Amino acid sequence: MTEHLIILFAALVLDRIIGDPTRLWQRIPHPVALFGSLIDAFDNRFNRNDEDRAVRRRNGIAAIVTLIAFSLAVGAFLNSLFQAMGFSGMVLEAIIVSVFLAQKSLADYVGAVAKALRTGLPEGRKAVAHIVGRDPQKLDTSGVARAAIESLAENFSDGVVAPAFWYGVLGLPGLLAYKLINTADSMIGHKNSRHEDFGFAAARFDDLVNGPAARLSALLIATAAAFTGSVADMRKALDTAFRDAGLHRSPNAGWPEAAMAASLDIVLAGPRSYDGRVAAESYVNAEGRTDANASDIDRALVVYMCSCTVLIGMVVVAFVLFSTC
Repeated sequence: MTEHLIILFAALVLDRIIGDPTRLWQRIPHPVALFGSLIDAFDNRFNRNDEDRAVRRRNGIAAIVTLIAFSLAVGAFLNSLFQAMGFSGMVLEAIIVSVFLAQKSLADYVGAVAKALRTGLPEGRKAVAHIVGRDPQKLDTSGVARAAIESLAENFSDGVVAPAFWYGVLGLPGLLAYKLINTADSMIGHKNSRHEDFGFAAARFDDLVNGPAARLSALLIATAAAFTGSVADMRKALDTAFRDAGLHRSPNAGWPEAAMAASLDIVLAGPRSYDGRVAAESYVNAEGRTDANASDIDRALVVYMCSCTVLIGMVVVAFVLFSTC
Protein backbone atom coordinates (compact mmCIF):
# COMPACT_ATOMS: atom_id res chain seq x y z
CA MET A 1 0.00 0.00 0.00
CA THR A 2 2.78 2.46 0.86
CA GLU A 3 4.46 1.75 -2.50
CA HIS A 4 1.15 2.34 -4.29
CA LEU A 5 0.77 5.66 -2.49
CA ILE A 6 4.28 6.80 -3.42
CA ILE A 7 3.62 5.95 -7.06
CA LEU A 8 0.18 7.58 -6.95
CA PHE A 9 1.66 10.77 -5.51
CA ALA A 10 4.29 10.88 -8.26
CA ALA A 11 1.65 10.17 -10.93
CA LEU A 12 -0.66 12.95 -9.67
CA VAL A 13 2.19 15.45 -9.62
CA LEU A 14 3.36 14.37 -13.08
CA ASP A 15 -0.13 14.64 -14.54
CA ARG A 16 -0.64 18.01 -12.83
CA ILE A 17 2.48 19.41 -14.48
CA ILE A 18 2.62 17.69 -17.87
CA GLY A 19 -0.88 16.38 -18.57
CA ASP A 20 -1.61 14.44 -21.74
CA PRO A 21 1.30 14.49 -24.26
CA THR A 22 -0.86 15.03 -27.36
CA ARG A 23 2.00 14.52 -29.80
CA LEU A 24 2.75 11.11 -28.31
CA TRP A 25 -0.83 9.91 -28.76
CA GLN A 26 -0.76 11.12 -32.35
CA ARG A 27 1.98 8.57 -32.97
CA ILE A 28 0.84 5.64 -30.83
CA PRO A 29 -2.65 4.64 -29.64
CA HIS A 30 -3.69 5.78 -26.16
CA PRO A 31 -4.34 2.84 -23.80
CA VAL A 32 -7.97 3.94 -23.49
CA ALA A 33 -8.24 3.77 -27.28
CA LEU A 34 -7.03 0.17 -27.10
CA PHE A 35 -9.75 -0.56 -24.56
CA GLY A 36 -12.20 1.07 -26.94
CA SER A 37 -11.12 -1.18 -29.79
CA LEU A 38 -11.66 -4.28 -27.63
CA ILE A 39 -15.10 -3.10 -26.52
CA ASP A 40 -16.06 -2.26 -30.09
CA ALA A 41 -14.97 -5.72 -31.25
CA PHE A 42 -17.15 -7.40 -28.61
CA ASP A 43 -20.03 -5.09 -29.48
CA ASN A 44 -19.84 -5.92 -33.18
CA ARG A 45 -19.47 -9.66 -32.58
CA PHE A 46 -21.96 -10.33 -29.79
CA ASN A 47 -24.54 -7.52 -29.99
CA ARG A 48 -26.65 -8.81 -32.89
CA ASN A 49 -29.90 -7.12 -33.82
CA ASP A 50 -31.52 -10.47 -34.69
CA GLU A 51 -31.15 -11.76 -31.11
CA ASP A 52 -33.89 -11.22 -28.54
CA ARG A 53 -33.39 -8.82 -25.63
CA ALA A 54 -32.63 -11.49 -23.03
CA VAL A 55 -29.85 -12.98 -25.15
CA ARG A 56 -28.35 -9.57 -25.84
CA ARG A 57 -28.36 -8.75 -22.14
CA ARG A 58 -26.65 -12.07 -21.29
CA ASN A 59 -24.09 -11.44 -24.02
CA GLY A 60 -23.45 -7.98 -22.60
CA ILE A 61 -22.89 -9.38 -19.11
CA ALA A 62 -20.51 -12.04 -20.45
CA ALA A 63 -18.66 -9.45 -22.53
CA ILE A 64 -18.06 -6.95 -19.73
CA VAL A 65 -17.05 -9.68 -17.24
CA THR A 66 -14.58 -11.10 -19.78
CA LEU A 67 -13.13 -7.66 -20.48
CA ILE A 68 -12.81 -6.85 -16.79
CA ALA A 69 -11.03 -10.16 -16.19
CA PHE A 70 -8.67 -9.36 -19.05
CA SER A 71 -7.87 -5.90 -17.67
CA LEU A 72 -7.24 -7.33 -14.21
CA ALA A 73 -4.89 -9.93 -15.68
CA VAL A 74 -2.96 -7.30 -17.66
CA GLY A 75 -2.72 -5.12 -14.56
CA ALA A 76 -1.44 -8.02 -12.46
CA PHE A 77 1.16 -8.92 -15.09
CA LEU A 78 2.42 -5.34 -15.32
CA ASN A 79 2.46 -5.04 -11.54
CA SER A 80 4.64 -8.15 -11.22
CA LEU A 81 6.92 -6.95 -14.01
CA PHE A 82 7.44 -3.50 -12.48
CA GLN A 83 8.02 -4.93 -9.00
CA ALA A 84 10.81 -7.10 -10.39
CA MET A 85 12.43 -4.00 -11.93
CA GLY A 86 12.82 -2.18 -8.62
CA PHE A 87 13.05 1.61 -8.66
CA SER A 88 12.92 1.87 -12.47
CA GLY A 89 9.73 -0.17 -12.37
CA MET A 90 8.20 2.30 -9.92
CA VAL A 91 9.06 5.16 -12.29
CA LEU A 92 7.48 3.36 -15.25
CA GLU A 93 4.40 2.54 -13.21
CA ALA A 94 4.03 6.17 -12.12
CA ILE A 95 4.17 7.25 -15.78
CA ILE A 96 1.50 4.70 -16.73
CA VAL A 97 -0.76 5.76 -13.86
CA SER A 98 -0.40 9.42 -14.88
CA VAL A 99 -1.63 8.51 -18.37
CA PHE A 100 -4.98 7.49 -16.88
CA LEU A 101 -5.40 10.73 -14.92
CA ALA A 102 -6.90 13.90 -16.36
CA GLN A 103 -6.09 16.81 -14.04
CA LYS A 104 -4.35 19.14 -16.48
CA SER A 105 -6.18 18.08 -19.63
CA LEU A 106 -9.58 18.62 -18.00
CA ALA A 107 -8.56 22.07 -16.77
CA ASP A 108 -7.25 22.92 -20.26
CA TYR A 109 -10.48 21.88 -22.00
CA VAL A 110 -12.73 23.74 -19.58
CA GLY A 111 -10.45 26.77 -19.54
CA ALA A 112 -10.71 26.87 -23.34
CA VAL A 113 -14.49 27.26 -22.98
CA ALA A 114 -14.07 30.30 -20.73
CA LYS A 115 -11.61 31.84 -23.18
CA ALA A 116 -13.89 31.18 -26.15
CA LEU A 117 -16.97 32.47 -24.34
CA ARG A 118 -15.24 35.78 -23.73
CA THR A 119 -14.77 36.03 -27.49
CA GLY A 120 -18.47 35.48 -28.13
CA LEU A 121 -21.39 33.08 -27.70
CA PRO A 122 -20.84 31.22 -31.02
CA GLU A 123 -17.21 30.53 -30.07
CA GLY A 124 -18.28 29.43 -26.59
CA ARG A 125 -20.80 26.99 -28.08
CA LYS A 126 -18.13 25.48 -30.33
CA ALA A 127 -15.72 25.05 -27.43
CA VAL A 128 -18.24 23.48 -25.04
CA ALA A 129 -19.35 21.03 -27.75
CA HIS A 130 -15.97 19.28 -27.26
CA ILE A 131 -16.76 18.34 -23.65
CA VAL A 132 -20.56 17.87 -23.40
CA GLY A 133 -23.10 15.81 -25.31
CA ARG A 134 -26.02 18.22 -25.27
CA ASP A 135 -27.04 20.46 -28.19
CA PRO A 136 -24.71 23.49 -28.00
CA GLN A 137 -26.90 25.63 -30.28
CA LYS A 138 -29.64 25.51 -27.63
CA LEU A 139 -27.36 27.10 -25.01
CA ASP A 140 -27.17 30.78 -24.14
CA THR A 141 -24.14 32.31 -22.40
CA SER A 142 -25.28 31.05 -19.00
CA GLY A 143 -26.02 27.61 -20.47
CA VAL A 144 -22.55 27.32 -21.96
CA ALA A 145 -20.89 28.34 -18.70
CA ARG A 146 -23.02 26.00 -16.60
CA ALA A 147 -22.45 23.09 -19.02
CA ALA A 148 -18.68 23.59 -18.77
CA ILE A 149 -18.81 23.69 -14.97
CA GLU A 150 -20.99 20.57 -14.82
CA SER A 151 -18.52 18.74 -17.06
CA LEU A 152 -15.64 19.90 -14.87
CA ALA A 153 -17.29 18.62 -11.68
CA GLU A 154 -18.43 15.28 -13.14
CA ASN A 155 -15.14 14.55 -14.86
CA PHE A 156 -13.20 15.47 -11.74
CA SER A 157 -14.84 12.40 -10.23
CA ASP A 158 -14.58 10.12 -13.28
CA GLY A 159 -11.24 11.30 -14.64
CA VAL A 160 -9.20 12.12 -11.55
CA VAL A 161 -10.61 10.85 -8.26
CA ALA A 162 -11.92 7.45 -9.40
CA PRO A 163 -8.70 6.36 -11.19
CA ALA A 164 -6.64 7.54 -8.20
CA PHE A 165 -8.97 5.77 -5.76
CA TRP A 166 -8.95 2.42 -7.54
CA TYR A 167 -5.19 2.52 -8.08
CA GLY A 168 -4.67 3.33 -4.40
CA VAL A 169 -6.90 0.43 -3.36
CA LEU A 170 -6.00 -2.28 -5.90
CA GLY A 171 -2.94 -1.04 -7.79
CA LEU A 172 -2.65 -1.39 -11.55
CA PRO A 173 -5.29 -4.15 -11.78
CA GLY A 174 -7.82 -1.88 -10.11
CA LEU A 175 -6.89 1.11 -12.25
CA LEU A 176 -7.08 -0.79 -15.56
CA ALA A 177 -10.35 -2.48 -14.59
CA TYR A 178 -11.86 0.88 -13.68
CA LYS A 179 -10.81 2.52 -16.95
CA LEU A 180 -12.13 -0.47 -18.91
CA ILE A 181 -15.52 -0.20 -17.18
CA ASN A 182 -15.68 3.57 -17.56
CA THR A 183 -14.78 3.35 -21.26
CA ALA A 184 -17.37 0.62 -21.81
CA ASP A 185 -20.06 2.75 -20.19
CA SER A 186 -19.23 5.70 -22.45
CA MET A 187 -19.37 3.47 -25.54
CA ILE A 188 -22.20 1.01 -24.92
CA GLY A 189 -23.88 2.11 -21.70
CA HIS A 190 -26.56 4.13 -23.48
CA LYS A 191 -30.32 3.66 -23.31
CA ASN A 192 -30.84 3.44 -27.05
CA SER A 193 -32.26 0.64 -29.18
CA ARG A 194 -28.86 -0.93 -29.84
CA HIS A 195 -27.25 -0.75 -26.41
CA GLU A 196 -30.06 -0.68 -23.85
CA ASP A 197 -29.69 -4.43 -23.27
CA PHE A 198 -26.14 -5.24 -24.37
CA GLY A 199 -24.73 -2.25 -22.46
CA PHE A 200 -26.90 -2.73 -19.37
CA ALA A 201 -24.18 -4.50 -17.35
CA ALA A 202 -21.51 -1.99 -18.38
CA ALA A 203 -23.68 0.89 -17.16
CA ARG A 204 -24.45 -0.83 -13.86
CA PHE A 205 -20.78 -1.68 -13.26
CA ASP A 206 -19.87 1.95 -13.97
CA ASP A 207 -22.44 3.18 -11.44
CA LEU A 208 -20.99 0.78 -8.89
CA VAL A 209 -17.29 1.58 -9.29
CA ASN A 210 -17.87 5.34 -9.45
CA GLY A 211 -19.92 5.42 -6.25
CA PRO A 212 -17.04 5.83 -3.75
CA ALA A 213 -15.21 8.36 -5.92
CA ALA A 214 -18.32 10.49 -6.47
CA ARG A 215 -18.80 10.95 -2.74
CA LEU A 216 -15.10 11.53 -2.18
CA SER A 217 -15.15 14.13 -4.96
CA ALA A 218 -17.91 16.04 -3.18
CA LEU A 219 -15.82 16.01 0.00
CA LEU A 220 -12.75 17.24 -1.87
CA ILE A 221 -14.70 20.05 -3.56
CA ALA A 222 -16.25 21.05 -0.24
CA THR A 223 -12.81 21.09 1.41
CA ALA A 224 -11.49 23.21 -1.45
CA ALA A 225 -14.42 25.60 -0.92
CA ALA A 226 -13.12 26.20 2.61
CA PHE A 227 -9.72 27.22 1.20
CA THR A 228 -11.09 29.34 -1.65
CA GLY A 229 -13.93 30.79 0.41
CA SER A 230 -14.84 30.03 4.01
CA VAL A 231 -15.75 27.21 6.36
CA ALA A 232 -19.37 28.22 5.83
CA ASP A 233 -18.91 27.56 2.10
CA MET A 234 -17.59 24.11 2.94
CA ARG A 235 -20.61 23.31 5.10
CA LYS A 236 -22.96 24.58 2.41
CA ALA A 237 -21.26 22.45 -0.25
CA LEU A 238 -21.52 19.32 1.89
CA ASP A 239 -25.12 20.01 2.90
CA THR A 240 -26.12 20.62 -0.73
CA ALA A 241 -24.36 17.48 -1.94
CA PHE A 242 -26.21 15.30 0.59
CA ARG A 243 -29.50 17.06 -0.12
CA ASP A 244 -29.42 17.31 -3.92
CA ALA A 245 -27.23 14.46 -5.19
CA GLY A 246 -30.26 12.21 -5.55
CA LEU A 247 -32.04 14.76 -7.75
CA HIS A 248 -29.52 14.26 -10.56
CA ARG A 249 -30.19 11.90 -13.47
CA SER A 250 -26.94 10.10 -12.63
CA PRO A 251 -26.59 8.21 -9.34
CA ASN A 252 -23.06 9.57 -9.00
CA ALA A 253 -22.61 12.83 -10.94
CA GLY A 254 -24.97 14.67 -8.61
CA TRP A 255 -22.46 14.52 -5.75
CA PRO A 256 -19.61 16.57 -7.26
CA GLU A 257 -22.00 18.77 -9.28
CA ALA A 258 -24.08 19.72 -6.24
CA ALA A 259 -20.96 20.46 -4.19
CA MET A 260 -19.52 22.58 -7.00
CA ALA A 261 -22.82 24.42 -7.53
CA ALA A 262 -23.01 25.33 -3.85
CA SER A 263 -19.37 26.42 -3.69
CA LEU A 264 -20.02 28.86 -6.57
CA ASP A 265 -23.59 29.77 -5.50
CA ILE A 266 -25.00 28.88 -8.92
CA VAL A 267 -27.65 26.49 -10.25
CA LEU A 268 -26.47 23.41 -12.13
CA ALA A 269 -28.11 20.46 -13.95
CA GLY A 270 -31.78 20.98 -14.85
CA PRO A 271 -33.46 20.60 -18.26
CA ARG A 272 -31.20 20.13 -21.27
CA SER A 273 -31.55 19.23 -24.96
CA TYR A 274 -30.10 16.11 -26.61
CA ASP A 275 -30.55 15.54 -30.34
CA GLY A 276 -33.49 17.91 -30.43
CA ARG A 277 -35.23 16.28 -27.44
CA VAL A 278 -35.55 18.16 -24.15
CA ALA A 279 -34.82 16.10 -21.03
CA ALA A 280 -36.74 17.49 -18.07
CA GLU A 281 -34.27 17.09 -15.20
CA SER A 282 -34.12 18.61 -11.74
CA TYR A 283 -31.80 21.41 -10.69
CA VAL A 284 -29.15 21.06 -8.00
CA ASN A 285 -28.63 24.00 -5.65
CA ALA A 286 -31.85 25.45 -7.05
CA GLU A 287 -31.59 28.49 -4.77
CA GLY A 288 -28.37 29.61 -6.47
CA ARG A 289 -27.86 32.10 -9.30
CA THR A 290 -29.21 31.08 -12.69
CA ASP A 291 -26.96 33.48 -14.58
CA ALA A 292 -23.40 32.27 -15.14
CA ASN A 293 -20.55 33.44 -17.32
CA ALA A 294 -16.87 32.94 -18.11
CA SER A 295 -15.86 34.33 -14.72
CA ASP A 296 -17.82 31.56 -13.02
CA ILE A 297 -15.90 29.00 -15.10
CA ASP A 298 -12.69 30.63 -13.87
CA ARG A 299 -13.91 30.38 -10.26
CA ALA A 300 -14.85 26.73 -10.80
CA LEU A 301 -11.36 26.02 -12.13
CA VAL A 302 -9.84 27.54 -8.98
CA VAL A 303 -12.01 25.25 -6.84
CA TYR A 304 -11.14 22.32 -9.09
CA MET A 305 -7.38 22.85 -8.94
CA CYS A 306 -7.60 23.31 -5.17
CA SER A 307 -9.58 20.05 -4.98
CA CYS A 308 -6.81 18.27 -6.91
CA THR A 309 -4.28 19.69 -4.45
CA VAL A 310 -6.36 18.43 -1.52
CA LEU A 311 -6.42 14.99 -3.17
CA ILE A 312 -2.62 14.99 -3.40
CA GLY A 313 -2.49 16.04 0.25
CA MET A 314 -4.77 13.14 1.19
CA VAL A 315 -2.39 10.73 -0.55
CA VAL A 316 0.49 12.14 1.50
CA VAL A 317 -1.48 11.81 4.74
CA ALA A 318 -2.46 8.24 3.86
CA PHE A 319 1.18 7.39 3.17
CA VAL A 320 2.23 8.75 6.57
CA LEU A 321 -0.52 6.81 8.32
CA PHE A 322 0.26 3.51 6.58
CA SER A 323 4.01 3.88 6.95
CA THR A 324 3.72 4.40 10.71
CA CYS A 325 1.32 1.50 11.29
